Amino acid sequence: MAIEVPSVRILIVDDDQAICDYMQTLLEKDGFVVKTLNDPTKVEDEIRLNAYHVIILDQMMPKLDGIEVLRKIRGLDTDIAVVMFTAHPNLESAVASMKLDALDYIKKPFNVDEFREVLARVMKKKGLARTPEEMLHKIIGDTIRGMRKERELTLKQMSRRTGLSISLLSQIERAESSPSISSLYKIAVALDARVQSLFGTH
Repeated sequence: MAIEVPSVRILIVDDDQAICDYMQTLLEKDGFVVKTLNDPTKVEDEIRLNAYHVIILDQMMPKLDGIEVLRKIRGLDTDIAVVMFTAHPNLESAVASMKLDALDYIKKPFNVDEFREVLARVMKKKGLARTPEEMLHKIIGDTIRGMRKERELTLKQMSRRTGLSISLLSQIERAESSPSISSLYKIAVALDARVQSLFGTH
């Protein structure tokens, strides 16, 4: 079965149209759904109307600064991942944005690889899968955790039954490790389940 990866929706808020256009092109090429806004006062309405997974927010803007916008975003949505974008990083603004749960910082002018790395890190933190393979790991991990809890087994008991370490089992459940076929077989036996059922299909 083909695994459908849900589109990750990103909102870019920056008063510089050239930066918005550049980032939109870059991110759309990477398969993201992207919208840009030049006017920070419109962010609240935009979030009310559309669901976003990630917001990339410029810190220095006329009308409203990024911290103020971030405060408004948090008033509407505490889960959305926010990355601050700044040409003038300083401790005070870093502390203020971290208090409002900004997940990361990108310095301007930015390096494309560094930017992709920050985005990958943020998405991992938020459990947003980017590739079919990551999606598959998430399905397997969630399914194994669900079955283990149904059977009221601890990771320690699973470790004893499978001969796999607790940390490996925990990594598989959190989709941080790619399980081998033999690991999946041992887990299936320990759960008294068929290997196929670990892939979320019954």
